[in-house]
Formats: sequence, structure tokens, C-alpha cells
Amino acid sequence: MPPGREIDELNPEQRRAVEHGDGPLLVVAGAGTGKTRTLACRVAHLVRVGVPAERILLLTFTRRAARQMLARASRITDGEVEGRAWGGTFHAVGNRLLRRYGRALGLPPSFTVLDQADAADLIDLVRSDLGLGRGEARFPRKDTLAAIHSRTVNAGMPLVQVLREHFPWCADAAEPVRDVFRNYVRRKREQGVLDYDDLLLF
Repeated sequence: MPPGREIDELNPEQRRAVEHGDGPLLVVAGAGTGKTRTLACRVAHLVRVGVPAERILLLTFTRRAARQMLARASRITDGEVEGRAWGGTFHAVGNRLLRRYGRALGLPPSFTVLDQADAADLIDLVRSDLGLGRGEARFPRKDTLAAIHSRTVNAGMPLVQVLREHFPWCADAAEPVRDVFRNYVRRKREQGVLDYDDLLLF
């Protein structure tokens, strides 16, 4: 479908988003409201007004949505953005950027990314090495510790606040939990590995 025709089929709100000028724009839209089409048309519009495709970045939450956005943008621009515009999930793009520029953070380009299960296992190993959870006192298990760590990193909140608001039964264990996290971060660094949260954090 030619770009003009695709844009002509947008509703007024979608068209306003597509043709928005410089600067940020927040668009709030629910499921089935044409977000993918609108973003693809936005890419076509930007290319049409002279923005180099290499300067366009499309980010989304799922691989499927990322593929759809890039494919649609490529189709609408007659392949002009294919292989030139960047796109993917937040984690995938973070991974690409860190492979390219991670040395500035002391990361080797060959770093390994831990999936959630592997990250929880490494936390459990640290927990065990520190002798936590063996006695009478109740101490969070690996999956809970991984959830606490992830929330702390992603929300940028102090550990004590995260425990108080989201894991109140762990609030009394703030110091040993902090020790687990400190050692977890050190171990990741020593082993040249990152977890999913690191891809966004770094």
C-alpha cells in the first residue's frame, strides 16, 4: 500500500501523532487501537520529511510487536527503512548497544546474558554461600530475592522502601538481603554476565 494511502486511512488522532513536529509526544492507546499502524506511518512520515532511517529507533515490549512494526514500516516506505532503522524490544536494543559500546562500562563484548532462571540460581548460590536461610529464621527464597532485586533496580527505589511496600514480610531482613545483592552484583561482574535488568540499567 503506498504511504499516502496508508496515512489517509488513519483517524484524526492517529494522524496527529504521525504528523507531530519536533519534540516528545505521549500517546495513550489501548489494545486494538492501531498503535502499530500509527508508529509505522510515523516512520514513513519522518523518512518523507528527510529524517535518515538510521536515526529512527522503534522500541516495544515483545519480539512479535517489534517484528510487526519494522515489517510494516518497511512496507509503507517501500523498503527504505529495512535494515537501516533500529527496532526491537527494550532488552534486545539494550543488548545491541552494550555489545557495541559496553567497553566504556567495563563490559567485555562477549558478555553472557542470564535468563531469569539462571539469575535466580546465581542469587541462590550467593544466598547459600552467605549461609542465609539455613536456620530457624525465615529468609526469602531465590525467586523472591530475584523479584525484590528486579523491582529495586527497575523502580530505582531504595531496598528498604521496596521491602516495606511490596515484600513486608521480608522487611526485617533488609541487611542480609542487601548483602546477597551486593555479592550477586560482584559475582556477575567477575563472571562477565548480565541479567535482563542490567540490559536496561546499563
